[in-house]
Amino acid sequence: MKSSHNGENLCFPTVRMSSSSSSSSSSSLFNHVGSSLLFQVHGNVYPTGYYNVTMYIGQPARPYFLDLDTGSDLTWLQCDAPCVRCVEAPHPLYRPSNDLVPCEDPICASLHAPGHHNCEDPAQCDYELEYADGGSSLGVLVKDAFAFNYTNGQRLNPRLALGCGYNQVPGASYHPLDGILGLGKGKSSIVSQLHSQKLIRNVVGHCLSGGGGGFLFFGDDLYDSSRVVWTSMSSDYTKYYSPGVAELFFGGETTGLKNLPVVFDSGSSYTYLNRVTYQTLTSIMKKELSAKSLKEAPEDETLPLCWKGRRPFKNVHDVKKCFKTLALSFTDGKTRTLFELNPEAYLIISNKGNVCLGILNGAEVGLQDLNVIGAISMQDRLVIFDNEKQMIGWMPTNCDQIPKSKAMNT
Repeated sequence: MKSSHNGENLCFPTVRMSSSSSSSSSSSLFNHVGSSLLFQVHGNVYPTGYYNVTMYIGQPARPYFLDLDTGSDLTWLQCDAPCVRCVEAPHPLYRPSNDLVPCEDPICASLHAPGHHNCEDPAQCDYELEYADGGSSLGVLVKDAFAFNYTNGQRLNPRLALGCGYNQVPGASYHPLDGILGLGKGKSSIVSQLHSQKLIRNVVGHCLSGGGGGFLFFGDDLYDSSRVVWTSMSSDYTKYYSPGVAELFFGGETTGLKNLPVVFDSGSSYTYLNRVTYQTLTSIMKKELSAKSLKEAPEDETLPLCWKGRRPFKNVHDVKKCFKTLALSFTDGKTRTLFELNPEAYLIISNKGNVCLGILNGAEVGLQDLNVIGAISMQDRLVIFDNEKQMIGWMPTNCDQIPKSKAMNT
C-alpha cells in the first residue's frame, strides 16, 4: 500500500483473536446510569489521515494522543520499558506502572488464540498485534489509572489494562502517534473494561466531522435512540463491528453485487471493497464519468483513482453533481436497512485540486473478502455500536456540534 495515502491507518490486527464482550447487565447494577464519557476528537481523513483523542493516563495523569480504532480491541502506548524500537511520538514515552497483568487474567487470554495461551512468565502477559498496513506492536500488559470525567461532571479514575508497547514496527500508513485506542468488542477494549467495572453501559459511538474533528462517547444517554437507524450485529463476524452481508447499490439501482461481508472501522481512513466489487464499481463509475467533463488524472498519486476538471476543485460540493449516491443494503430478518454513501462519503479533493475516490481495493492490503466502511464514509453522522443490544446504528448529525454536558474529556 502506498505511503502516499496520507497517513491512512488501517487498524485491523491480522492476528486478533479476542472474544465478544459479555452480555448486557441489568440497569440496577449501574451506579452511574445516565452518565456517559464524552471526548473531543481531532484530525481528519485528508490530509491528516487519522482521527485521535487525548487520554490522560498514569499517576500523575499525563496526556497521550491515541488513534481511534473500532477495528481492534487493545489500547496501547509507546512505552519506556525501556523501548527497544519506538517511532516518533507527540509526547514523551509512557513510563509503565509496575502493576503487571498476570498470564491467567481473562483479558490476557482474550488476546491469544484458543489453545495458544502460553506464557513464558506466569506473572505477566505478553502481546503482539499486527495491523493490515504492515505495522505491529509488541509489549506487555499493565494496569494503570485513567482520568475521566462523566458528562454530569463527576470524576472517575478506574484502573484499566493497557499495552506497554516496547517494540513498534511502523506500517505503510505511519504517522507520529502515542498509541492506539482500541474500541472493539473484545474483553481488552477500554469500553468492555469500563462496562465490566459497572461504570458505563457497553456502548461506544462517534461523530466524525467532514471538516475535521468531532466527538467520541462511551455510554448510551447522548442520543435519541428513536431517531437512529438500527441494524443487528452479525453473529457470523463476531470479532468486528459487522452488520453482516450487504448488497451494493449505485444511483439507486443494484450493481448485482451481493453477500458482501461488511465491517465498520474508524481506524481506517478510507473505505475498502473486495477485489471484484472494487473493479466492478470503478468500471461503472468510469463509464458514467466518460460522458462528463472529468478526465482521469493518473499523475495525481494522492489515491489510486483521481479525476481533474477544467479548473481545480475547492471542495467536493463543486463536483458532487457528477457522482451518484452509493448504498449498502443490509437485511435484518424481514427489515432492510440502507447505509447511504453520498459523494462526500467517498470522495476527497486532493491538494492538486483533483477529485479522488476514497474507496480502495482491499485485496491490495490483505483484507481478502472483507469490505471495510472507513472513517471517510462515517463522516457527518453519528455511528453507534451498542454491545448490550448487539445493534449498530447511524443517523445524519452535525458533528461540529458537540453534545452539551457539564464536563468533557478534551
